[in-house]
Amino acid sequence: MKASEFDKMFDAGEDVSQLLDWKNARRPGLEAKRVNVDFPNWMVAALDREARKRGVTRQSLIKLWLADKLEGVPK
Repeated sequence: MKASEFDKMFDAGEDVSQLLDWKNARRPGLEAKRVNVDFPNWMVAALDREARKRGVTRQSLIKLWLADKLEGVPK
């Protein structure tokens, strides 16, 4: 199938999900890379409190805060 045909189907609101290979789908620029960071105990406790208040995991909170901080940093 040509990309233009796929685009027409998508733009028309047709279900194109069966045409996609979800097992090999990637999000360019958003691939995850694992990093290890050591935090002092007081910081982990504070992160856990904030995460509970917001109903998210500690990891999600850290990623949200880092993304907010890095938003204005030139790439």
